[in-house]
Amino acid sequence: MKQLSKSSMTTVVAAALVAVLAAGCGESQPASSTNRAVSIALDWTPNTNHIGIFVADQLGYYNDEGLSVKILPYANTAPETLVSRGKADFGIGNQAGIAYARASGQDVRQVMANIARTQYAIGVDAGNSAVKSPKDLDGKTYAGFGTPDEGPELEYVIKADGGSGKFKTVTLNTTAYEAVYNNTADFTIAVTTWEGVQAKLLGKPMRFFEFTDYGFPPQYSSVIESSDKYLKANPDTAKSFLAATQEGYRYAQEHPSEAATLLVKANPQAIKDAELAQQSALLLAADGYYKGAGGEIGPVDPAIWNDYGSFLYRSKLLTGADGKPLTSEPDWGSFYTNEYLPGG
Repeated sequence: MKQLSKSSMTTVVAAALVAVLAAGCGESQPASSTNRAVSIALDWTPNTNHIGIFVADQLGYYNDEGLSVKILPYANTAPETLVSRGKADFGIGNQAGIAYARASGQDVRQVMANIARTQYAIGVDAGNSAVKSPKDLDGKTYAGFGTPDEGPELEYVIKADGGSGKFKTVTLNTTAYEAVYNNTADFTIAVTTWEGVQAKLLGKPMRFFEFTDYGFPPQYSSVIESSDKYLKANPDTAKSFLAATQEGYRYAQEHPSEAATLLVKANPQAIKDAELAQQSALLLAADGYYKGAGGEIGPVDPAIWNDYGSFLYRSKLLTGADGKPLTSEPDWGSFYTNEYLPGG
């Protein structure tokens, strides 16, 4: 589910994407002709990272706010690109995707932390007795996604565990997970709340090494983003959209099983395994993935931006509009805003 443009992440079956594009993203609640139109672009095939959006749509929260929301299926264009070019009002992405895009001059910033806790982890076959901790990944084969942050992140964790941080890489995109399941690669970066659950249900469980357990800074693996241009032109609509979306994720926290049922109902062609959605939704709610440091759902934590953003800058992964590495660290406060959330 790790977004190829990195954007948090989802199924290992590429055919599911084709089905989504053909069938759309489910039925919406009937809306008044006077409702304000809003669009949001997904970063992958529908999954539990998107659950609050589909809940808000299915339960009429958007309609109650006077909104008619169109959910745009993922189609190989990064949500940051769609948002910055005005092709979508909002998008689902991740922190790194926003950092890359905004540093290079694209008009995009985070407006909500729909998932407050890092979901990325290093995943290996649970039966692989040769890999007991990250240092054992030295010399092994990593099945990756081709995003620039993967190598430095993995090197950081492996070195923190006492290894050299040297490993082989093959870029496989969606088939990276299958490569680990089938033992044609040794490890990958997976989303524990989706691929981790899926692997277990397939009878091919994975063992995970959490990045933060080795001193790596937390990051937002799934975010809601918009553009300054849209927000300034439509402040009331943005606030209404985020208020209803926040209610959708709050419902998913309080009623995970029912929320999973709504997600599957809205996406019957994309989500074939209802049990996967159920188990993932239960995990997200039980392990506190929705709630931030203050126990609230939605607000962006400045510390996460400062710490992870600094890692990207120090690793020379951020380039400006001229394509050259940034020579000074950005003001991370300009990469997000809580102004449009309820109480913001």
